[in-house]
Amino acid sequence: MNSLARQQQAMVQALTGAWDAAALSGMTHEDDPLRLRGLQAYRSNAHALAERALGAAFPVTAQLLGEQNFHALSHAFWHAHPPQRGDMGWWGDALPEFMASATQLGDEPYLADIGRLEWALHRASFAADVPADHASLRLLLESDPGDVRLVLAAGVYVIDSLWPVASILNAHLVGTPDLEEAGAMIRSATPEAALVWRNGLRPCLRQETTAGARFVAALQTCPSLGAALDQAAPPDLAGWLATAVQTGLVAGASRL
Repeated sequence: MNSLARQQQAMVQALTGAWDAAALSGMTHEDDPLRLRGLQAYRSNAHALAERALGAAFPVTAQLLGEQNFHALSHAFWHAHPPQRGDMGWWGDALPEFMASATQLGDEPYLADIGRLEWALHRASFAADVPADHASLRLLLESDPGDVRLVLAAGVYVIDSLWPVASILNAHLVGTPDLEEAGAMIRSATPEAALVWRNGLRPCLRQETTAGARFVAALQTCPSLGAALDQAAPPDLAGWLATAVQTGLVAGASRL
């Protein structure tokens, strides 16, 4: 490796790794103090950028942790999982698993699922459009369920959590339920399923029934509507479908 490559590698390590002599050993020059002050300023700016980016994607997580703890989490995550691309809107997908493995957060085990749900809401804003084609739903009357599939909206994500994740997020984002009620649900470890999708340009979140969540998951993985029904048919398919179309969760149907 030539000298320039070694210096570049040392700079990347110094920005994203441990701030110690070993990390800086490849950057020794006659003007070290000036270079290191500049590097330290750049690194401080990177930490601030990391905190802003994560705060935009995980606002409820930030509120739950508090400013000081979220500040520490952002810095630790930056060093463990530095950004791999220039668009910071794509950075943060590993944060839920990072929180799940953090022993310091062991007393708040619901945070990882909150993070998963927040990341799904964040990424739903950027998901590719799925044009609505309600006329295509006539295929459900004309075809065997094994020959068609339901077309779901952009950004669909479903989670069946041991914690009241939808209620926690909605308490912080829209005020329903209130924070006191959401706190009581956390203390009683109330399980909830939650569903994310995008209706037009608006990311949506709602609490879902366990049966509904399993059906949506089956629609995402099964090759046909018939296969999804065999795996996890909801108790009232007609009612579920009417609500799904009205809320933009189902965009249409297609023939296989």
